[in-house]
Parts: sequence; structure tokens; C-alpha cells
Amino acid sequence: MKKIRYPWKKRTQPAADRSGQPSQKLPEMKWLERPLSSSLAENEQAMRDILRDCSDIIFRKFTVAPGRKGLLVFLEGTVKTEDLQLHILQPVIQALIETNEGTEVHLEPVDETRISLSQVKSADQFRQATEAVLDASAVLFLEGLATAYLFSVKGGTRRGVQEPETEAVIRGPREGFNETLRVNTALLRFKLKNPMFKLYALTLGEQTKTSVALAYIEGIAGEKLIEDVKQRLHQIKIDAVLETGYIEELIEDHPHSPFPQMQYTERPDTVVAQLLEGRFAILVDGTPFALIGPVTMWQMLQASEDYYERFFISNMVRWIRFFFLTIALFLPALYIAVTTFHQDMLPTTLILSIAAARESIPFPAIVEAMMMEVSFEALREAGIRLPKTVGQAVSILGALVIGQAAVQAGIVSAPVVIIVSLTGIASFTIPRFNFAITVRMLRFPLMMLAGAFGLFGIIIGMVLITVHLTKLTSFGMPYLAGFSPYSHSDQKDILVRTPWWNMMSRPSWLASDNEHRQKKGMNGRQLEEKEW
Repeated sequence: MKKIRYPWKKRTQPAADRSGQPSQKLPEMKWLERPLSSSLAENEQAMRDILRDCSDIIFRKFTVAPGRKGLLVFLEGTVKTEDLQLHILQPVIQALIETNEGTEVHLEPVDETRISLSQVKSADQFRQATEAVLDASAVLFLEGLATAYLFSVKGGTRRGVQEPETEAVIRGPREGFNETLRVNTALLRFKLKNPMFKLYALTLGEQTKTSVALAYIEGIAGEKLIEDVKQRLHQIKIDAVLETGYIEELIEDHPHSPFPQMQYTERPDTVVAQLLEGRFAILVDGTPFALIGPVTMWQMLQASEDYYERFFISNMVRWIRFFFLTIALFLPALYIAVTTFHQDMLPTTLILSIAAARESIPFPAIVEAMMMEVSFEALREAGIRLPKTVGQAVSILGALVIGQAAVQAGIVSAPVVIIVSLTGIASFTIPRFNFAITVRMLRFPLMMLAGAFGLFGIIIGMVLITVHLTKLTSFGMPYLAGFSPYSHSDQKDILVRTPWWNMMSRPSWLASDNEHRQKKGMNGRQLEEKEW
């Protein structure tokens, strides 16, 4: 095969010497590792070379005093221009000190005397100054100084704090994370006024330089767990981190498992509740979703509202979720197995009704169930991708029209439409979207096993899924913790949620340094008796 040559690649590659190494560096690379100069003109030329062809970089020159000039470099659209005007330009320009010899300008220390901003740092290398500009800071250069001053004036237009659309609740806080990291950490600080609440900062992405924060509560989260997470994060070497999904795939225990091993959420109250149990959270600048780990399968079936309502209501809703989880996973496969191999399991009137509905259908049960399931998944995906004003109408009307038309045309039977519709509704009851997708994926291999082996195929599928779940871990913690391995104390928040006054300790499988979450005797009636 003839090799295709791209003429533009030859022009962009730097020339190489006899050793095979590039003989010329890019203009910006030769400056990055150099120290700053006391010459303002040289510093300006270096910064213009480093940030060449960047139309959003502003170079603002100004005169401090006769013979003294300054240069302010910042990224337009990411800083607060009013802060630049009021807290940087005006104080520096008006910094004239009258002495006996005349008017003299004192240039040092600018960061201690004249700037009214809360965060001011200094830099002595071009790399530090460049990274500060790209991180939405303003960099000030002054004639005669080999030091640059970095001012934190982050701003720009970003989305405000709003109610999360993916995790709506009837009772509970209405605030959710947004795309600004410091806003998200502040939302956590509002709820956790504890000096032991730590935010470990690091930067990931060779090109994006994305700010990442690892949140945990020292003394509650296990030390080995936090050290393991830090080590995994530091081992990430990738060009870009644009969302928490990048990190999730790079640090999870079993990347080939369909089951999610980390939970993501937009709700600060959910993150705080998980931190108080001994888990950690990862927040990434530029996304409203925070990662939580380690997790269990039971955690994926719990909603934050379960802990805001009284435990009677929470238990009823939780049992409904477990019941419909079973329906979402096994109902289509069970229908295929019974109608194909085990007709004698159904009552006579029901089997006659199903047989009459399928009399004119040219396809076996597995084929018509597969067609309807794939069509339903396509309609659900289309409803998500379309604009909100028409997405729900298209998904609902499409399902009704296609289902009715398919039944009238004799392509599928009415019982299959009922089974598929009930299965789709059941999958919507799962609180965590990533776990619901896993259930939807596993439904298809179970249907194939049922079509090939009947109920024996479903049992084989159940055994394989159970074995996989027992071997699965999340940061070294068992995925079925509480049942495998079994712990009596953890049963208070798995199948049922006992009252708050009965949940004395945190989950034992987290190996928390502080196991007790409250004192004994917190029941309202017991408190009343003690008071008397």
C-alpha cells in the first residue's frame, strides 16, 4: 500500500541536526525556563513571544512615574476588569512618595503596601508568570524589577448556583455545583465548618492544566485510602482533563467491568454526607459533577431524599426501587423464557391470551422483544439529545405511535409492548444514571440466554453477575460490602434505613478512623425522659 504524504506536516516540523534531535526550539519554549529580567522591554518581548497569536491576551502599558513604566498582562474574559482598575492600576499609578530630594517611586514591596487584593504572589520565572496568566490571574511587571506580581482576579461569565436538574428532590437543598471549582468548594465549606475538612489541590492535564481538588475529612477517612487515591491521581499523565469522567476511567479498580465503581453527583449535600461516612470526593474545575468513592452497589440504589424523609417513607420507596430493579433486569428475559420453553408455568387463560396475540406474529419471542427494546432505547436516547421543549414529546409520542403501529401491522404482539414499556419505566426508578445504564446493558445478554436455554439461561446469567459482583472492588473495598462480606451493623442502611437515632456508627467496611457518628440515647423520647 502506498504511504500517503501530507505536505503540511513537513512545513510544521522543526529542522533536525545530524543527531536526529530538533535543532530549533519554538519561540515560546526558549523563554519558559529563564528567569525574569529587570528590563521591562525584555520581559514584554518574552511574554509576547510565549503568548504569540493569542488574541485574548491583553498587554496594558502604563507609566508609574517619570522614567518608571509598568506592564499588566491578563487574559480577557476570565478576570474582573473592575478589580484591575480599582485594586491594581490605580494604587500602582498613584504610588508617589514625596521626599526631600523630590518625587521618588518605591517599587518594592508592591504586594505588601499598595495592593488591596487579598491574594498576591510573586514570580521570578517566565513559566510561573505564563501559567498565572492562563489561570485567570493578572501579572504585573515593573521597570527595574526582576520580579513579577501575580494577582488573583478571577472572574468572567460563568453559570451561577442552580438546582441540579439530574437529581431533583421533593425535600432537600436546591443548590447544586456549577463549573467553577472555588464555588463548589465554598458550597462544601458552608456545610462542613470543620478544620479537619481538607481540600488537597493538584493540577492534571499536560495541555489543559486543570485544577483538581481531593476532598476528605481527616480523622474520619482512612489514611491508607487517601494515600492510595493521591498516588493514583499523581500517576495520571494525559493531555486533557475536561470532566470527571477522564479521572474515573483512569483510577478505578476494574476498568473492564460494566458496573460503576465511583458515584458522581451535582449535589453538595450528597458529597458532604458521603464524606462524613469516611469516603472521599474529587472535584474538577469546569464541570459540576463531583466523583465519590469508594462505593457499593447498595449506594447506587439510594437517593439523598431517603435521609430527609422519615424512615417509614424512605423504606417504602427503597423497597420499590429494589423491586423495579429486578423487573428492569429480568422481566424481558423471563417473558422470553416462559413463552418459548415453559408455557406450562402460566395459567391456561393467560397462555391462551398470549398465544392468540402472537398468532399472526412472524417472529419468535426473542426477536420481537429485541426489536422493541432496541427501539425503546433509541427513542429514549433521542429524547435526551433533542431540545427539552420537544424531547419529551418525541420520546412519549414516538413510543405510543410506534408501539401501536407495530401491533396493528402484526410485527410485534401487544404483550411484548406491555413488557418493554414496564421495563423502561422500571429502569427510571434507579436513582443513579450510570448504574441504570448498566442494568439496561445487562438486559440484552440475559434475553439471549433466555432465548437459548430458557430459565436455565437466566439462572446462568444471575450466577455470572453475582460472581462478578462478589469479586468487584472499589478502591480495594468490596462492592457488595454489608452482605459479602456480611456485617450485621451495616444492615441498618442497606435493604432498610433504620431511624437516625439507631445508626450509631459509620460503615465498618470503610475502616474509618472514627467509627462513631453520634452518641447513644438520641431518641426524642429518651431525651425527654433524661430531661425529666
